[in-house]
Amino acid sequence: MDLIQSVQSFLGSTGIAQLFGGGDWVSAVKTLAMIAIAGVLIYLAIGKGFEPLLLLPIAVGMLLTNIPGIELFHSDWYMVEGEIPYMTILNKGELLDILYIGVKTGLYPCLIFIGIGAMTDFTPLISNPKSLLIGAGAQFGVFVAFAGAIFLGFTTQEAASIGIIGGADGPTAIYVTKTLAPKLLGAIAIAAYSYMALIPMIQPPIMRLLTTEKERKIKMTDLRPVSKLEKIIFPVMVTVVVGLIVPSALSLVGCLMFGNILNVCGVTERLSKTVQNGLMNAVTVCLGISVGATATAERFLDIDTIKIIALGLTAFAISTAGGLLTAKLMCKLTGGKINPLIGSAGVSAVPMAARVAQIEGQKADPSNFLLMHAMGPNVAGVIGSAVAAGVLLACFG
Repeated sequence: MDLIQSVQSFLGSTGIAQLFGGGDWVSAVKTLAMIAIAGVLIYLAIGKGFEPLLLLPIAVGMLLTNIPGIELFHSDWYMVEGEIPYMTILNKGELLDILYIGVKTGLYPCLIFIGIGAMTDFTPLISNPKSLLIGAGAQFGVFVAFAGAIFLGFTTQEAASIGIIGGADGPTAIYVTKTLAPKLLGAIAIAAYSYMALIPMIQPPIMRLLTTEKERKIKMTDLRPVSKLEKIIFPVMVTVVVGLIVPSALSLVGCLMFGNILNVCGVTERLSKTVQNGLMNAVTVCLGISVGATATAERFLDIDTIKIIALGLTAFAISTAGGLLTAKLMCKLTGGKINPLIGSAGVSAVPMAARVAQIEGQKADPSNFLLMHAMGPNVAGVIGSAVAAGVLLACFG
């Protein structure tokens, strides 16, 4: 008899029994749909190579959180008004509960920004400071999407989180959303990283639409040499200026600049290599799987997710157009010395957006080389998206 009860107890504890035993077929179908979506994301990451370093951990986190039978992530502990019950999480939490603390506190995005700073060459931006204007112009989609989200019925805090997708910067989108709209984190993170991965498909039609063949053939002069002293002063200066003007952006910008100064100062090579490799890889895994855990069936499969995906695409497209049009204006003002294609790199996807500008330039003229020129707006876009995030946090946080 005890054996029969043990077998019955085991069968009742299985995920299959949890999924179909309650008679809630709508919930069961939603759960199966989320498992299928996780499978699609795994395919896109591995089979198509779409942003695999983050899309794959996000997909695995989504898979783990939607398999019934055990709750590896208790969203109710985090999606509360007031204090987060951290002692409860530490004492009773499961794996994903513990890992998500790094998202909720903003630790993971900041650590990733240290790695990005160490891997990014700011020389093109220092050599051509006008690139900052292009990076600023490429943030236009953030505020257009914000207005669109308000129109579609989202709260101002949710709209701010959706709008930041237009900056094409996954860690920044997560940093803003975990504070302003944690319930939307899964949908916003997946939208942000999906569009980053689809840059080679989304941007070229917009680039060709807004530029002429003559403009795409423009060859830009070589960038001036940048001294080591300039490379060291620049991150310090940016940190001070941003901290004084937009203090709420200092966590992201300060970490970005710290990583960069580790790389350029010449005396911390070991630390620079560590944050570029070991730290960056470890944090990327923790961030991705934690964000994926928020994409539960009840939170992800609703009309708001469809709205977020549409608004995110709109924000990204408008940001690309904003950068292109800003560069196009600068081309006119400089007498044709700036190729407008580099404006598309004003979004924050480093270095993919710059590579797309290079590819499109070489399609128009195989001898054209725009990569280093496009890196200026690209780096400016990283700073611009962090500053835009700071502004939104200061206004609505």
